[in-house]
This record gives sequence, C-alpha cells and structure tokens, in this order.
Amino acid sequence: MERIFKPKFFSIVKEGYSGKQFSSDVMAGIVVGVVALPLAVAFAVASGVSPEKGLVTAVIAGFIISMLGGSRVQIGGPTGAFIVIVYSILSQYGFDGLLISTILAGIFLVVFGLLKLGSLLKYFPHPLIVGFTSGIALVIFSTQIRDAFGLDIQSVPSTFVEKWKVYFLHLHSINIYAVSITAATILMVVFSKNYIRKIPGSLLAIIIGTAMVQVFKLPVTTIESFFGEIPNSIHFQFPKVDFSNLGYYFQPALTIALLGAIESLLSAVVSDGMIGGHHRSNTELIGQGIANIVAPFFGAIPATGAIARTATNVKNGGRTPVAGMIHAVVLLLIMLFFGKWVKLIPMSCLAGILIVVAYNMSEWRTFRSILKGSVFDILILLSTFFLTVLVDLTVAIEVGVVLSALLFMKRMADLSKTIPAVVDSDVIEDYSALPREIGIYEISGPLFFASAKQYCEVLKSTGLKSKIIIIRMRHVPFVDSTGLQNLTQTLKILKDSGIKVILSGVNVQVKQALAKSNIFKLIDEEFVLESFDKALQKAQKMID
Repeated sequence: MERIFKPKFFSIVKEGYSGKQFSSDVMAGIVVGVVALPLAVAFAVASGVSPEKGLVTAVIAGFIISMLGGSRVQIGGPTGAFIVIVYSILSQYGFDGLLISTILAGIFLVVFGLLKLGSLLKYFPHPLIVGFTSGIALVIFSTQIRDAFGLDIQSVPSTFVEKWKVYFLHLHSINIYAVSITAATILMVVFSKNYIRKIPGSLLAIIIGTAMVQVFKLPVTTIESFFGEIPNSIHFQFPKVDFSNLGYYFQPALTIALLGAIESLLSAVVSDGMIGGHHRSNTELIGQGIANIVAPFFGAIPATGAIARTATNVKNGGRTPVAGMIHAVVLLLIMLFFGKWVKLIPMSCLAGILIVVAYNMSEWRTFRSILKGSVFDILILLSTFFLTVLVDLTVAIEVGVVLSALLFMKRMADLSKTIPAVVDSDVIEDYSALPREIGIYEISGPLFFASAKQYCEVLKSTGLKSKIIIIRMRHVPFVDSTGLQNLTQTLKILKDSGIKVILSGVNVQVKQALAKSNIFKLIDEEFVLESFDKALQKAQKMID
C-alpha cells in the first residue's frame, strides 16, 4: 500500500542532493525572501492584523510547507485570497477566534489529505475558480480605497456596498500626498522590472516611499499610526479557547481549509508545468495542514501556497524544497534585524502594492473569454463572482459546485434528446497495423470539469510517445471551459515537444467552442477533420 504522506524534501535528500543545486536553491531562496517581505507585511495589514503577524506566518508556516509539502518548489505564506476571510473572522470572533479557526482549518486539511482528497480540485469547474478569484480581487481592491486616497475614515464597514457608500461620503477628505504615493507605488511595481531586475518593485516602492515620507515629513498615515510599535521577535502564545463555543469556529475553519486547499493545489499544478514535475497532492494538503496547526501558536494567520512567489522561486533556479526553507530563514533574519523599521512604511504604499496584487488576481482576460462561452459557464461564473463579492466566499463555493452539478445534469438530459444512441460502443478497434509514429487517443463522453484533468493527463503521456497523435472526439457531445483550459495546456506541451496533433470526429458545437477558446492558434483548422479516415490519411501523408 502506497504511503499517503511522502514529503518531497525527504525524497530528494534520500535520492541525493548536490552542492550545485544547493547553491541555486540558496540564491532562489534569498530572492523569494526579499520578494515576500513587502507582500507578507501588506497582506497582514490588509487583513486587520499587525505587520509582524504576516512575517511570522511566512517564516514558520512557509518553512513547514516547504519541508513537509508534496511539491518541489511550492512557497507558502500569507496570500491575498485570505485577506477577505481573515478580516471577516477577526471582526466577528477576535484574534483568538482567528487562531482557533486557523488551527481547526489545519486539522481539516490534514483530514482531507488522509482521505486522499488531493484530487478535489478537479471537481471545481474553471468558471467557478475564476469567479471567486475575480470576486476576491475586487473585494481586496475595495478594501484599499481608504488608504490609497488617504480618506479620513476611522472605521470601514465590512460589507461591499456599505463600504463604497462610506467612501463616497468621505471623498472630500482625499489626501493628495497619499494619492501620489499610491500612484508612484503602482508605477514602480509594474514598470521597475523593465529597468531594475535585482530589486523587486514592491520592495523598491516601500524603500523610496518610506524615505520620502520621513525626509519631507509628509502628512500621511503609516503602519505606526495604526499599530504603534512593531515587535521584531517571535513568541509562543496559546489562544484562549472556550470549548463550549468551539462549534462557532467550524464554518470559518472550513472556509479557510477549502480556500487553502484550492489555492495550494492550483499553485502546485502551475509550478509542475514550469518545471515538468509532478506534485503529491495528498502530501501537499497534509503539509499545509500541519503548517496551519503549528503556526497559529506563534501568532500566525492562515497560510497556503502562493502562486506568484512560487513562480519567482522557479524562475530564479529553485528546484527543491530547500529554496522555500531558505526563503523562510531570510525573512526571519530580516524580521529580527530590520523589523523595527517596518512601522515607518506608509499605508498608501501598501495600498498601491495590494491594488497591483488585486489586478493580477482578477484574471479579467479569462473572465472575459468565459463570457463568450456557453450560457452554462457564464451562469456559474457570474453566480460565483457576485456571491463572493456581495455575500460570502463559502456560500459562493457551495452554490457554485451545486449549480455546476445541476447544470451538467441538465446539459446531459438535453443532449440525450438530440443525440442518437451509439450502437458500436462495444467494438474495440485494432490500431496495431498503424505506423509507430502515429498515436491514437479517443475521448469518450463530455470533456467537462470532472473528467478533463484525467483525459488530458493520459493524452499528454500518450502523445509524447508519438510524432503525430490523432485525438478522436466522435463521442464528445460538448466541452466546457474547464475542458477547454486543460486541452489547451496539453496541446501547448505537445506543440512545444514537436508533436503534431490532429482532431477527428469533432461535432459542430464542439468545433465552435474550440474556435472561441483560440485553440486554432495551436492547431491549424485544417487539422480538425470530420472523420477518422481523413485524419488517418493526413497523418500518413505527413510521415511519408
């Protein structure tokens, strides 16, 4: 029986770890540590907790996630997606309630991993994920308006609509200095990489912005204005637990666990594509769970895999969990020796950084492309988006999953009325006489959110063994946006590997969906044929 919990770090150490790779991991870890510094501070402040809580999270949870996780390159820590949840839990249950909810969420994540629910992500349709990610991005953006414009507001409402009402009522108190710092920060974060590659734009903005405020005594709010003195040490603390009220924390804990699982596994999948690796999803969940159980005892907020920091790690040569562990050590050293300067950072500078984070999270291009798709995908996308913004993230996910299942059943019921029964489904075709350069792969049934990942994983491994692969789609009645996304990623990998792909038996509805998703940029339309015989003739001409 295969072990469920197999951390990548220990597997790599057992296989052998070279000094050359250690040097690469150290350099990558230092870069990621510097990149993570302003983000950890910004996410903590936006969540309503003091800045050192974000650093503690990145240090302790980040180290544990790298050491015990199932990905070679995952970087863990506080993320923008948790801002909304943390702020809500904090205002309702207080800081001790947040710590208890995070610990319970960690237990849920460990249970998810032990129950082998690491493949949970495939049951979340792509429009649902884009919907709540875009919704979170809009909510994050809305939380930064006060600081970005320097509005004189003591307390900001938690609900989206009420928040904007208060903003409009206080527009007369705009601080031009705060607006200027916010705008300059956004410009530096976005464009500095074109000129200065060694220093992250967010860190550069914080250094320059803080220096300008201190030198010229600009009248803007700083972290010190909100939180006072910032400790630069880590202390063990036990949250006050009223066991009679423990049940109140299960819903927020489940929200943290679900979002943490989704975001960490998404990040792991993205990084797999960057390094050609394969993460261990159940181990990843258990590692994330342990990190969220341990870190709150040191005052940490929820942590999960961070896509942007993970990508930075890969781009700078990190290839093992050692890079993530080094990143945590670098942040610890910065916190111990430079933490006292954090209090001087202007709030408008952090707002600028978070506005860029929100923009990057918004996935507006993907959002727009889904709006051009089927009415079913549009309904899931918009329902999840508006529920995330106006109601609650947990409700959005629950409604999105149930709605996806109901719409899929409706879609299949409609198709059963129009598509005749397949009479030769038991016939097994013999492809043994075909040239070895030609591979055949058949997709039977709808290419939708619950089947797309498995189909495309097998297709990828099958296609890499051939020079030409014919994908038979005669029994594919429809394809949803999740299927299109997975198919597009697979076709890119096959194209980059020099493998030609031919699609056969594509019906009119599926062909229209392929055209809308721009797949014909990867496959010329002449390689999409109505019959297998024509596809085979074309393939044989290509190898003659």
